[in-house]
Amino acid sequence: MHQTFDAALEMNLLHANQRGADHNRAHFDEWGITCVNLMSSPGAGKTQLLESTLEGLKNLKIAVIEGDMTTELDADRLRQHGVPVIAINTGRSCHLDSKMVAGGLHQLQHDYDPASLDLVVVENVGNLVCPAEFEVGEHIKVALLSVTEGEDKPLKYPVMFREADCLLITKTDLTPYLDVNLDQIEANIRQINPNVTIFRVSAKTGDGLESWLEWLQQTMTHQANRLQLTV
Repeated sequence: MHQTFDAALEMNLLHANQRGADHNRAHFDEWGITCVNLMSSPGAGKTQLLESTLEGLKNLKIAVIEGDMTTELDADRLRQHGVPVIAINTGRSCHLDSKMVAGGLHQLQHDYDPASLDLVVVENVGNLVCPAEFEVGEHIKVALLSVTEGEDKPLKYPVMFREADCLLITKTDLTPYLDVNLDQIEANIRQINPNVTIFRVSAKTGDGLESWLEWLQQTMTHQANRLQLTV
């Protein structure tokens, strides 16, 4: 069966993006950096979680590649934590792709010493669909789902939840004020991705953050060990 033009074009775009992602990942591996792709819908709390993560991992050297369609509002928030932040405005694009992140890496390499870093977090554009389909060179995909979004989102937007290595249910401090069942949210997530690691967190109160930070550091250690075995 012949592919339609649109299907062939989409496949070519994804293949080209994947080559770029592999190239970016090779740079991260060369520098000994773990890269996390942080994804969610708008307003799920990525930036606030990232702020808490930066404060909780002051023992590590972390840089951020911050993606937004316009403005550097979130980038400016993160710069207040004293870490390198590269801002990328995507314009009308609803996600970061590997080429955009490659540009951010070139700037990071120009302005800083990447080999001195332990972790790069790519905060993707707020969107529940596209970011999961376009790899950027990450080693770990982390998705956020706010309790304010309801229980059905994993079933309605399965790609991101299927691809995630870790899923953070955020803003749990709001649960008493909402008609939402956290156990049902987890059940719906596991229906899509049975093996995903799930944490319930509140960046506002700090609940659950210790477990998230411990998981992240352990995953970084596994990544570093993997690199040593391949050298």
